[in-house]
Amino acid sequence: MTRPITKYLPQLLGFIIAVGPLSTDMYLPAFPAIAREFHDQAAPQYSLAAYFVGLAIGQMTQGALSDRLGRRGPLLFGLALYTLASIGCALSDSTATLMLFRFLTALGASAGIVIPRAQVRDLTDGPAAAHMFSQLMLVMGVAPILAPMLGAGVVAFASWRMIFLVCAAYGAVALAAIWLFLPDTLPPERRSLIGLWPVLLRYGVIFREPAFLTHALIASFTAGALFAYLAGTPQIFIGLYGWSTAEFAALFGLNSITYIAYSQLNPALVNRFGIAPVITAAGTVLLLACLALAAIAWAPLGALPVVAALLLCELGFGLVQPCAMVGALSRHQAHAGSASALLGTMTYAAGAIAGLAVGILADGTARPMAAAMLLCAIAAMLAGSRRPVLTFAPVET
Repeated sequence: MTRPITKYLPQLLGFIIAVGPLSTDMYLPAFPAIAREFHDQAAPQYSLAAYFVGLAIGQMTQGALSDRLGRRGPLLFGLALYTLASIGCALSDSTATLMLFRFLTALGASAGIVIPRAQVRDLTDGPAAAHMFSQLMLVMGVAPILAPMLGAGVVAFASWRMIFLVCAAYGAVALAAIWLFLPDTLPPERRSLIGLWPVLLRYGVIFREPAFLTHALIASFTAGALFAYLAGTPQIFIGLYGWSTAEFAALFGLNSITYIAYSQLNPALVNRFGIAPVITAAGTVLLLACLALAAIAWAPLGALPVVAALLLCELGFGLVQPCAMVGALSRHQAHAGSASALLGTMTYAAGAIAGLAVGILADGTARPMAAAMLLCAIAAMLAGSRRPVLTFAPVET
């Protein structure tokens, strides 16, 4: 039976994509409990590293699979794997088993990250795609607001293992929603029928295409700044400024709400000015905000100026990312899954490197985070300095 396109498709896809931030953010408050139970202070970090390795591998494979087999089947399989692996995380009895199941969790979650983006490209392009991406962010943006608070609440009243059972329940709900309401947006006549080696060659072709490479680099460096912020703020506000975990969770939520609010400006701005001017303006704001953050960190001027600079950075995150995604996927409708996968792998790799750099250089101040964010913002502006001109179909208003 062919399922019709539901008018709630952006909300459904956003709910599915949110499996990524939910799986990352919700178990962060459980790090101390995991380390104590396994008698291994590095166990949480190892499990997080395994998760990001799984995301990098999973996104590359899931994109190619969805181009070959359609969107719906790989998405159902990925979310089923995610659900079962989350139960495995809850039952883990050592660092090694937790790493294994976190890796498998990421492989499954990759389908929920890559394929919905490809489905947006299957159905829309240009400003219309930017509008749908903004709607997705409105839904998935709730996850980073609620996930740390939910994880902290679970740890306060139950074992850390319950966090992964909550993740499994989320995966089960997403599976049911996909089964009941999500159509396959890639019909058989548009599917790719090539083998493994041609798929790898296709990744090379996509990577060399100027519009993809430019916009993917913009998205990746912007993601690097965002991941540096995520890696650095707990130590800064809890360790340096002495904030409580509740106060930090409130700040995390405020920044997420600001990110969502900025992202919702995208449709109106893109329709009026176009994608390239929005990327340039928002990237400039991000660069200026990171410069201000670096000045504040080296002064130093205290917590509130840092908060203000970070809230301004959210403008760049919220406006640049959707537009860069559209630009990267704009010329790859025939293999949007592969292009989406390569884009996702690049952004997670950049983010992981930036976050790791902040951790290695941590000195108890905001300087490593501010420096990493500034370098990423500069790199994003340089990547966009020779952006190809994109032509899209007109938008129905």
